[in-house]
Amino acid sequence: MRTANSVPVSLAEIARIAGVGRAAVSNWRRRHDSFPSRIGGTDVSPQFSLSEVEHWLRDNGKLHDVTGREFLWPRFEALGSRDESGLAVAEAARRMRSPRARSHDSDLSEEARDLAGEAARLGRSEGPREMFEFLLRRWLDTHVRQLSTTPTRLASLMARIALGARLGEGAGGLTVFDPACGTGHLAQAAAQEYAGPGLALLGCERDPALAALAAARLGFATEGRTDVRTEIATADALRADPYPGLKADIALCNPPFNERDWGYEELATDRRWTHGLPPRTEPELAWVQHLLTHLRPGGTAVVVLPPAVASRKAGRRIRGSLLRTGILRAVVALPPGCAQPHSVSLQLWVLRAAPDGPGSAASGAQDALLVDATRLAKPGTREQGPDWDPLTDFVLSAVSRLDTPGSELPDGAVRIPLLDLLDDEVDLTPGRYTSAGSDPSGVELAASWEELTGSLGRLTELTRRLSKLGLSAGESRTTATVGDLVKAGALTLRAGQQPEESAVTPLRGTGLPFLNVADLLMDGTPSAEVAPDAAPTVAEEGDVVVAGVVRAFRAWVHEGPPIAVGPQLHVLRVDAEKLDTHFLAGCLRAPSNGRQAGTHASSSSRVDIRRLHVLQLPLGEQAAYAEAFRQLTSFTQLLTRADALGGQLAGDIGDRLAAGGLTSPGR
Repeated sequence: MRTANSVPVSLAEIARIAGVGRAAVSNWRRRHDSFPSRIGGTDVSPQFSLSEVEHWLRDNGKLHDVTGREFLWPRFEALGSRDESGLAVAEAARRMRSPRARSHDSDLSEEARDLAGEAARLGRSEGPREMFEFLLRRWLDTHVRQLSTTPTRLASLMARIALGARLGEGAGGLTVFDPACGTGHLAQAAAQEYAGPGLALLGCERDPALAALAAARLGFATEGRTDVRTEIATADALRADPYPGLKADIALCNPPFNERDWGYEELATDRRWTHGLPPRTEPELAWVQHLLTHLRPGGTAVVVLPPAVASRKAGRRIRGSLLRTGILRAVVALPPGCAQPHSVSLQLWVLRAAPDGPGSAASGAQDALLVDATRLAKPGTREQGPDWDPLTDFVLSAVSRLDTPGSELPDGAVRIPLLDLLDDEVDLTPGRYTSAGSDPSGVELAASWEELTGSLGRLTELTRRLSKLGLSAGESRTTATVGDLVKAGALTLRAGQQPEESAVTPLRGTGLPFLNVADLLMDGTPSAEVAPDAAPTVAEEGDVVVAGVVRAFRAWVHEGPPIAVGPQLHVLRVDAEKLDTHFLAGCLRAPSNGRQAGTHASSSSRVDIRRLHVLQLPLGEQAAYAEAFRQLTSFTQLLTRADALGGQLAGDIGDRLAAGGLTSPGR
């Protein structure tokens, strides 16, 4: 059996345990002769004994608010196999929820069973749900390239759409079905969004480790409710359906994409293909019809699909049948970044089984709702992602009008008559039909021009001021590192941490906004919130926040209400008698400062915050620098905004001109 002394950990894992950057761990290794010796790996990627590292960190006072679970995870990772570590996490969850339970999984090694038992004992003292979510998050992060999960905000949106679009109430409460449930993100979202009596969460997953983790997750998600039934079957839902007679109220699914070996030959005569045999190259349409088989009359399915499914020639016959029967009610095009693969604008298909009775709302549908939400992306330097709050509001607003044909739709959503869709292509890509109707109005164009004019005026004034600054090379000035300033008591430094998954929720205004590096790569606006008592690191007004990663390196003075900050973000609080906050932030964010303190091995490399340099100046002299830094910040923000406005206006005017919309020449 492997002991903690024989479990290897990397420099990155040590940094995560201690809540510091990897550069800090490398520095400890160089400066302290007592640092544990390497037991494996290479000179570039050395490995150390977990037990020896833990003793050294404790003896040298390097552990602050670190729980026992931080030292437990490397032992799960050391099990080696993805499946065994996942099953061990699920087994630990089962024992935490049933303390007297014994392992019933014969696939687990003795080492994995013992580790699950140890995790369960620790979890009962530190919090069972928190322990499980910590281990699950680490497992998912470790195997992120092998797994495709549904992000929390997307899962919540899908559940809300399905709950709102279904017709009638099922007997005995709500039944939710997911035939490719992974680790249970969608079923958990449905449980969180449904507040009524009686709930059945049924799922299927062919990967045993994922199925076990899904069952564990749903067990914790529904803990304390006596009217909930959960069941996760381990099976290939297409080849061996474990729920042949099931009729669910809602079905949610994020199925495997582009999977050619889905059972085309053996399932050619399957009774589920009422809209046509899915071509070998269209496995997604097999999943769509599988979902429809398991819906009660009036039940609704929401499924994530790649955009090509809406337009590929091979699937046009099935798409046409779904439209003609009134089952495919809406197609929503999402911005890139909503889920894996993040570079693709995925789609949500909203399908509803034919309701009972000829007078029902969906019988004889004459149109389909197409919603283009691709514009609701946060602008980033290299990456794009969804602006979740307006995206959610927009999509829900549009889909809520499914059964009210005369109601006005928001811009970007259109009802298209079936006759216009049922052509030779049956192309359901929303952008083909919504682009012409989403042009800005004359009032909106005028407002944009006015804003751009104002921005350019302020830019001109700042340009004049900044160009008048007297500048020299400044090479004779002495500097101090952030680490030196911390030791001198001029400031305190706190590293951001990831709260427990259960504490992070969509923005609703009831908790602290939660800011992470992904938000910074978009527009800097927090995309979630966290309960105040679950926020490990909080930035108050006047604190300096620094992003310690090369691709998002920046520093600013936080203004406004408190916010919680995540990993790779750091909060600096100054002694006002020694440092000016704007002076400190300006010095820290200098590009040359980030270059000298970062490893730059890749865009995800960290910046060692303690190595950042700050000018050593008396407090009185810092004021002039602080004012210049403030002006430079305003200059940069105005440049960015003017660039975005100018680009948008150029595109809008170009479209109007190309469409023959010129009514009078400009003067």
